[in-house]
Amino acid sequence: MKLKVVTHNPGKVREYQEALGEYGIEMEHVNREYAEVQTSYLEEVVDRGLKALSAEGLDDFIIDDSGLFVDALKGFPGVYSAYGQKTIGNGGILRLMEGEEDRAAVFKCCIGCRIGGESVIVTGKCPGVILHSARGDGGFGYDPIFSPDGEHSFAEIPLEEKNVISHRGVALRMLVDELRGRGFI
Repeated sequence: MKLKVVTHNPGKVREYQEALGEYGIEMEHVNREYAEVQTSYLEEVVDRGLKALSAEGLDDFIIDDSGLFVDALKGFPGVYSAYGQKTIGNGGILRLMEGEEDRAAVFKCCIGCRIGGESVIVTGKCPGVILHSARGDGGFGYDPIFSPDGEHSFAEIPLEEKNVISHRGVALRMLVDELRGRGFI
């Protein structure tokens, strides 16, 4: 089975292939735009994206929306994480966190899959903290400043280990359970 991954981020495609390849699912990178509604909920963004792409005739595809929700910043950057990464980056988040004792944050990943005319939406979470400085050279996005254990950043953790605990890894296992339960795998 082949699923298209609609994203500009090749790092996401690698993570999907790593997680779903063992089920005989091959990922095809589709680097294209689609309308993303601006809302406070990842699930709404994904649901509308699924509907829009499906209306254009696309089937057997995955989209996702992920966000880093920082407690001390009242959930910012949240659903605006991609924009936050482009505009202020990791350095900007670290500057906003200067002097903050509460470093709690949660990464969330909402995956939408359109397969065989059906839609599946799941959301995985990974709690952690914002580090005081960027560490590591793996991963992408906020990985160097987010730690699931308070010791190692996502950018310092090998991909195989990261997929076990990450928000996307949790969401992917939920997706596999849904696809299996519906007879797709």
